[in-house]
Amino acid sequence: MKEKYIELMEKALSAYTDEHIQSYFNEVKENGLTEHGFPRLTSNIGILIAHGRRHDLLPIFREMMEFCCKTIPTVKAANDFSVREIVCCLLEIEKNKIVPREDTERWRGYLATIDPVKCYNKFAKATTDNVRNWALFTAVSEYFRLDAGIGGSIDFIELQIEQQLQWFDEMSMYRDYAKADIHQPMVYDLVARGLFTLLLDRGYRGRFYGQIDDHLKKAALLMLDTQSPNGELPFGGRSNQFLHNEPWMVTVFEYEAKRYKREGNVALTAAFSAASARALAVTEHWLSKNPIRHIKNRFPTETKYGCEAYAYFDKYMITAASFLYTAYLTCDDSIAYEEIPDSESKIAVTSKHFHKLFLKSGGYGLEFDFDADPIQDANGLGRIHRAGAPSTICLSCPCPEKPVYTVDLEKPFAFSMCSAIREKDGWYMGAKEGTAYEVLESGTNRENASATILCKFPNDRTVKEHYAVNEHGVSIRIEGDGAIGFALPAFCFDGEAFPEIIAEENSLTVAYEGWVCRYTTSGTISDLHQVAANRNGHYRVFLATDQNTLNVKIEIIRP
Repeated sequence: MKEKYIELMEKALSAYTDEHIQSYFNEVKENGLTEHGFPRLTSNIGILIAHGRRHDLLPIFREMMEFCCKTIPTVKAANDFSVREIVCCLLEIEKNKIVPREDTERWRGYLATIDPVKCYNKFAKATTDNVRNWALFTAVSEYFRLDAGIGGSIDFIELQIEQQLQWFDEMSMYRDYAKADIHQPMVYDLVARGLFTLLLDRGYRGRFYGQIDDHLKKAALLMLDTQSPNGELPFGGRSNQFLHNEPWMVTVFEYEAKRYKREGNVALTAAFSAASARALAVTEHWLSKNPIRHIKNRFPTETKYGCEAYAYFDKYMITAASFLYTAYLTCDDSIAYEEIPDSESKIAVTSKHFHKLFLKSGGYGLEFDFDADPIQDANGLGRIHRAGAPSTICLSCPCPEKPVYTVDLEKPFAFSMCSAIREKDGWYMGAKEGTAYEVLESGTNRENASATILCKFPNDRTVKEHYAVNEHGVSIRIEGDGAIGFALPAFCFDGEAFPEIIAEENSLTVAYEGWVCRYTTSGTISDLHQVAANRNGHYRVFLATDQNTLNVKIEIIRP
């Protein structure tokens, strides 16, 4: 597996042509070091060279590494992220004797001059400071520097750790947003726990080891139940749907597989190694596309479709390689990897900070968001995945009403698989902000996972939703007074391809990449002649309707 991670790092780097690398370097030399994308690129080139790959880049790498090591101590440029990566690169280069020792000693000398106060953008000066994950990146960078014998202070590091521990919720998930505590991003929970994982994996056994270890163990077990059957990180919040999401999952899964191997727990060792294999398969799938994109769609990179302003190609494409390297670090190659199907019946519920419900059974996985951030997501059932099927063929993440990321529609609107009620001026969708949800009951048996949810519309009308999922698909029954409906997504454009859509009175089918998503209903299916947008592409909006009671069946099958 270690060799596989290096191989995929090289694949991710191949998205950058030699001309692109030189142009990027020229831009940084002209404008100065302003963020961590360039040091990440430098580090990953060096690591690949150290592993016998991309020796053609050695001359420019030496220039890039000299620039980074000399510049980082002198300017605040998101070095919180960069120092750990540059240190890892330096250690790999030293171990494999890629450049003369005078070069590596000089680079060590530069990095040894780092003053945390002058180098890092975010760090805690007291445990009461309200700083979030940047301070954790800072702590990890300083620990890697300390461990490599290039400076660093354990007192400074432990101050950051102590301050960061307060942001775990009751489920041991990490809360990143200080100003909007209720809308927590799933990626940022994962990234923080991954950083704590790197601390422990690197050997941290200080005052807070026990607390960190307890949080990691608890949250990782929850993570097994929230990973989709085809390997993906849950949707929710910023930086979602990028290629770097799953490699960071693999980092955590690899560490947990090692934990349970040490404890002699064969079942959990296998469960975590299988989860790692599923997540890695997602990364391999997207890296097999040509050209390679850094986000899970096929829109031209220059459009920045699906990307926040900070999530541009140069920064986030190499991040996938960077996180594959962290998986390399935590990997135990003696563990045998088996692709065990994720087909058990499971239910997972997050805290109110993440407001999610997950149902899994028979190779299907559902994810609900009950209080979505309107600039990132929408309320309701935002995901149905089936193991092996294209994640976007049904819906992989909701469509926000006020997207903070780039889409190409003039009037975006909130859309998910959700109940709808008839009003004087048309249908009111439960995806909208202000719709409240309550889980009335949920449970699993050998046959399926199920839940009953009460959807409360702002006008005091309610609709009761019954969901059951098993190997045969998703069965939904909607109960309410009068005309009721359930919204159905039909994937119509991924940025490159147009799936085939066939709509009939009682059925709707979407054919894409050799799979079919089929909706059937006891009611009538209508085309609302609207197109919604999310990070993955465009969806035509259909609505199944009936009076008082409505049944919908969703199947994702290979014909």
